[in-house]
Amino acid sequence: MTEPIAGWIWGRNLRAFLELLSSYAGYTFDETDWETNEVGFQDTDDEASDGWYSYPLVGTLATVEVALAHAVGAGEVSVRVAGAEAPDLQLRTDTLLSALASV
Repeated sequence: MTEPIAGWIWGRNLRAFLELLSSYAGYTFDETDWETNEVGFQDTDDEASDGWYSYPLVGTLATVEVALAHAVGAGEVSVRVAGAEAPDLQLRTDTLLSALASV
């Protein structure tokens, strides 16, 4: 099992991140998924060990577990993605994190 891929993105890019990562896993991310994540993510804190929100994306290509938390005092979202075992999914996930941290 590989280590989780971790990084951060701007909060405004969270939905795009989840939608794109879902498509890479072969999962259809819909409005119910988004609403569930909005509520679960609301009171998170990346400085607290139990302050993270996790959500599974069980797709036809892969199953990944996304952990999210607000970066305290900032507009960033800390992200960890576990289960990205395939090299292409690892690369896509890492690239997605980099891209959504810069725009």
